[in-house]
Amino acid sequence: MHRETETIAEQIQSRMDGLTRAERQLAMSILQTYPASGLGTLTALASGAGVSVPTVARMVQKLGYKTFPEFQASLREELKASVKTPIAKHETWAEAAPQEHILNRFTDAVIENIRLTLGQIDPNAFDRACALIGDVDRPLYIVGGRITHTLAEYLYLHMQVIRPNLTHVRSTSNTWPHDLLNAKEGDVFVVFDVRRYENNTLKLAEIAHGRGAKIILVTDQWRSPVHQLADICLTNRIVVPSAWDSSATIMLLIETMISAIQTQNWDRTKRRIEDLEDMFDQTKLFRKFT
Repeated sequence: MHRETETIAEQIQSRMDGLTRAERQLAMSILQTYPASGLGTLTALASGAGVSVPTVARMVQKLGYKTFPEFQASLREELKASVKTPIAKHETWAEAAPQEHILNRFTDAVIENIRLTLGQIDPNAFDRACALIGDVDRPLYIVGGRITHTLAEYLYLHMQVIRPNLTHVRSTSNTWPHDLLNAKEGDVFVVFDVRRYENNTLKLAEIAHGRGAKIILVTDQWRSPVHQLADICLTNRIVVPSAWDSSATIMLLIETMISAIQTQNWDRTKRRIEDLEDMFDQTKLFRKFT
């Protein structure tokens, strides 16, 4: 049986090695335009992937669903979850809220999010992302939205110390097209986009992709539409007993990235830190106790 904690995309990815050639072809077709790909008829899905109807039926059963309609029902529930407003999310949680203290319940949810995220993240994809972000020969653009701009800024501030040639882009600003004027093939965009996915962020990613840039997407388990353009997609669990989603797992990912990237060229990073500390001393930004 499929795990209730997994999205269908995660179920497919975790079972990829056990699929036949035709089933893998079907799986890649589903993931390419997920989740819209699974909402049509069984025949249309098979035809779009270039496989037989029995192949679709077999793979659906391998994912733990008895029938194709059951598979689609689960997919529709995912779609409902991915577009919930803060009020709707809170009311869904409150109906069955346990009596334990919020400190414990919230922490348990975050720990479970971390466990599930680390259980499905591809270490090779993570390493490739860090290599691209740390490559000083590639201009770096870090993109955030209405809420995620705070995560983008956190990564940006650390990357400023580690490497030169980077830009912090806010997709919520009407000036973001100016930031893309110099974008070119091979540049790197780190894009943060979680559910209630933002249209501006998608349009920004489309323009960057059209210019030949590499896109690293940091998103949630349902995956932003930007994933169709991304070279690397890093998904995170975000659900907690709150009207708002949690950024704890994404922050863990960011801080792990910072740690990995600073070691790629520690000599350069060390020199930049020393220069920065000298500037801090000159400006007396921080108090010193002697």
